[in-house]
Amino acid sequence: MERRVLDIEPLIALDPSWPVISLAQAQAALTVPGSKFEMDVAEIRGVPTRVWKYAPPSLAFLIQAARAYGQNVFTIYEDERVTYEANYRAVATLATKLLEMGVAKGDRVAIAMRNLPEWPVIFFAAASIGAIVVPLNAWWTAGELEYGIDDSGTRLLFVDDERHQRLVESAPALPAVERIMVARASGPLEGRASRLEDLIGTPTDYAALPDVPFPQVAIDTDDDATIFYTSGTTGHPKGALGTHRNLMTNIMSAGYASARSVLRRGETPPDPTPRTMLTVIPLFHVTACSASMMGVIATGSTMIFMRKWDVVRAMEIIEREKVNITGGVPTIAWQLIEHPDRHKYDLSSIEAIAYGGAPSAPELVKRIHEEFGALPGNGWGMTETMATVTSHSSEDYLNRPTSAGPPVAVADLKIMDDEGTTEMPLGEVGELWARGPMIVKGYWNKPQATAETFIEGWVRTGDLARLDEEGFVYIVDRAKDMIIRGGENIYSSEVENVLYAHPAVTDCALIGIPHRTLGEEPAAVVHLAPGMEATEAELQAWVRERLAVFKTPVAIRFVHETLPRNANGKILKKDLKILFEDRVGVAA
Repeated sequence: MERRVLDIEPLIALDPSWPVISLAQAQAALTVPGSKFEMDVAEIRGVPTRVWKYAPPSLAFLIQAARAYGQNVFTIYEDERVTYEANYRAVATLATKLLEMGVAKGDRVAIAMRNLPEWPVIFFAAASIGAIVVPLNAWWTAGELEYGIDDSGTRLLFVDDERHQRLVESAPALPAVERIMVARASGPLEGRASRLEDLIGTPTDYAALPDVPFPQVAIDTDDDATIFYTSGTTGHPKGALGTHRNLMTNIMSAGYASARSVLRRGETPPDPTPRTMLTVIPLFHVTACSASMMGVIATGSTMIFMRKWDVVRAMEIIEREKVNITGGVPTIAWQLIEHPDRHKYDLSSIEAIAYGGAPSAPELVKRIHEEFGALPGNGWGMTETMATVTSHSSEDYLNRPTSAGPPVAVADLKIMDDEGTTEMPLGEVGELWARGPMIVKGYWNKPQATAETFIEGWVRTGDLARLDEEGFVYIVDRAKDMIIRGGENIYSSEVENVLYAHPAVTDCALIGIPHRTLGEEPAAVVHLAPGMEATEAELQAWVRERLAVFKTPVAIRFVHETLPRNANGKILKKDLKILFEDRVGVAA
């Protein structure tokens, strides 16, 4: 059975001298003893594991060290600007108040709110006294929020006004919750609920807070720090129990990946300098919280929050604030590129557009580089890996636009067979397993699921992938999304990449629809670029010319909007099946 997937050629002509050094040479140069990326070996849950020797030990250490950035702006939300000094004072004040409330090490403190300046204050205040922070999906319904609150055993709940209103009717059914702190409440509060502003004021008040001593609680780097819930689309989500080491690892991994790209170009990596980032993905996901915010704080950079995504508003912010980095999911990059008024705004400050959570069209990689002069960025990770395991950017991404990049130096990848007992030969498709100091402890209160997924330091990802000879990983599908047509495997990304290569296609998804004799068949949902046209027959012919006939979508549905995604950018394929109800049971 054919196991390989289609490779896409490099999108631009790269300097023939690139790469100046190999990945192995770059790693050796960056990790020499005494360097900032030197590695060590630590025993994590009984497994010897490579770690970053000089990673910060805890979230408490990080936020106290970041006070040195003083009057650098940390967060911007509309007309509210919070400096690092002001943020530090708010964190120290709230952490002290939490201790006075009786919050102890190991207690769960949940956050259910949109991206606001209060969010990182709550996060670091709770984590700094040893509590376990539970970032809840602000997009969830009241019932879903109630599940996360009950499942985690949350004692103290922080919400914004919108989430509070959503939970008002459910609040009596939250037996473990002792107090509810509401940010920006629009009306009077009753019962367990009180205003967050009564403790720390509004963000504009943070700079005037007293300089209270920062609470000193003994925290080990492998202590529990967070419970992030998976974004699974079937059944209840599982809470991934992360540690301080997991989050601190991402700081070093991001710096390492950036330095590796520079070395591959033959240049000397510069010292980190503050950058301005337009953050449009929610902090309740590891991509924004771990992969983005940790690095922002470590470098004294600035995060800008938007109440909701709006491409015109985003371009205004980029121009006014001289934003250097943005992204999040591919849809955002496409909307910036294709907006008819883009030329009216000065977007020249953008240096990088990065995204994760979903594969992107190879054409997008090229257009980011050509139209913005910016470097594209992607990578692979998941809730169970606290985000970054691989990082893909710059020339490497332009050279391998369908890859998710190579692993960072402290991570290992392998491809295993369906049974999880045999490692697959190089280039073959199987289940991706990952190992390293970023892997979480397991699932909260789910020992069986933990035992099935986390094995001797490795996490079984459920992703189908392959590795090339240099260690670059190619994610070809989620195991549960692979389509099996009459015994033949069809990997979604393979067909999606071909569709993306068509000049009219900017968003697409391949799904399986039931078939009476074949089991299932491939079908596609497509969103076309503004002003472009393509027919079902044209796109089917396009795929048929490039792939085996059995991989050609038997039906294609066109939608006016980009495809539905969850908060982490993953396309909700189950929501697309309704478009093909007329095809169910159709014989070949």
